[in-house]
Amino acid sequence: MAHEQTIGLERFEMVRGQTFQHHVHDEHQLAWASTGVVMVDIQDRCWVLPPHLALWIPGGVRHATGALRTSVLQGVYLDPATCPLAWTRPTVLAVPPLARHLIDHLAGELPAAGRAHAEAVLLDVLRPAEATVFELPLPTDPRARAAAALLLEDPADRRGPGELGRAVGASERTLLRLFLAGTGMTFTQWRTHARLQAALAHLAEGRPVGRVAERVGYATPSAFVAAFRRVTGATPAAYFARSRGSRSADRGVPGGGSAT
Repeated sequence: MAHEQTIGLERFEMVRGQTFQHHVHDEHQLAWASTGVVMVDIQDRCWVLPPHLALWIPGGVRHATGALRTSVLQGVYLDPATCPLAWTRPTVLAVPPLARHLIDHLAGELPAAGRAHAEAVLLDVLRPAEATVFELPLPTDPRARAAAALLLEDPADRRGPGELGRAVGASERTLLRLFLAGTGMTFTQWRTHARLQAALAHLAEGRPVGRVAERVGYATPSAFVAAFRRVTGATPAAYFARSRGSRSADRGVPGGGSAT
């Protein structure tokens, strides 16, 4: 019996700032940047995805995808009628080396039996990633959303809730209330997560911890590493080593402790 193809692939070369505006697919989609870093925005949340992470987007879910760096976005599309995976919510998945190789392999011309085997193995190795900083809730109130946009655009912005509130037409007390009600986080907690999410993209490109800390608003590398460890349970080096299945958290991984 002929194999009915479950997985389709599309490759998109994207420049920094390029965005696919909100749209919907009937198929499930795995959004993955084989190079660069992409952000996916779904309703009240956004995800930053370096190459070791992908986002499962269930069929019918409206989403937008943008490139934070020059990137290659791999769209992996799965037929809901034949796909055995069925996460009903957007889910961050780990992309181990084997999955990367299988996606590359499936992009070529394959005999039916070979494609069936490769697809089955790929679906078998896809697993949810450990929850860390890569999912960020967004406030729904327009004033709080505008303040959030300012901080996402410039994570190093040091303005407090009073100054930001004046910039978006809300009192400090109102802005603090709107962030807590809209995201489940205090303003300070949300800002920390936003900064660490931005840092994730820089670290994935191999930038030193000291430079990343400065870019996302931390006065010292040690303060940044402490915040990263507090939220993720690991240093930047250990986080990337764990995500990629490395045996070493200190050699050959982004953010490996250099403060230069």
